[in-house]
Amino acid sequence: MPPVLKILIDVASFRLRRLEMANIAGALAIAVACHLSWPEVVIRGVFAFVLNLLVYLNNDWYDLDDDLASAAKDQTKNAYLAGHLGAGLAAQLGLLAVLVAMALWWGGGLLLALVAGGGVCWAYSAGLKRVPFLDVAAMIAWGVAMPLVGLAPGHPEGWLLLGQLGLFSGVFESIQVMRDHDADKTAGVRTTAVVLGRPRAHALARALMVVAGLYAGACFSWWIAPLPLVAALIPLRLDQVDRYWNQVRLSLGLAFLAEAAFVYFGGGQ
Repeated sequence: MPPVLKILIDVASFRLRRLEMANIAGALAIAVACHLSWPEVVIRGVFAFVLNLLVYLNNDWYDLDDDLASAAKDQTKNAYLAGHLGAGLAAQLGLLAVLVAMALWWGGGLLLALVAGGGVCWAYSAGLKRVPFLDVAAMIAWGVAMPLVGLAPGHPEGWLLLGQLGLFSGVFESIQVMRDHDADKTAGVRTTAVVLGRPRAHALARALMVVAGLYAGACFSWWIAPLPLVAALIPLRLDQVDRYWNQVRLSLGLAFLAEAAFVYFGGGQ
């Protein structure tokens, strides 16, 4: 198998197993909620998948040295990338070329989505993920920029959904830095959780869930607001952060589906 293809398959399989490409589902939900045609939805879904491959491969590229030093990481994948750096760079440039070509061919705001999503993700991977508070702020921006792929011009109703996804992304980042607290502290990486400590980082995640619930009520329906608010009440055990993360994902995911359905059926108009 050509190294470029092997690297791309490794990135896709690893991230999909960890449920880290959920922004694709968000983009598709926005496209459907805004009543885009099925060819439009398919094109935007393909674009979102290729964009995710690019930004996650770029993240792996920047994190390679740290990942190789961590026993908790997938060393088979990391070692292969380390042994084929040229192929890794070629893969990134190839993905970027495909995305630019698709954006220029199809139009519909895809070039803006590429610049916004790719730019935020590059800044996060290159340095912001190691800066306390900016790591969470950057992921809130990520939560808006990446699903922007699903928003076509002339559909302002989709912006409310993007705003909610930004808040959800801030929640997930707060939980992620709690999960990685020990490894980051040992490596000397000052994330929000390292600076605040896990209890305060958890309080930040809960505060963002409360804000997301209020946002859901104010922008969509107060019948939806309880879902993010209930997520804020889920108890956390520090030895089961991944389980807690999945429980929060489920609650917030249901809230977003309800909001997308609200938009699709013309709620509030």
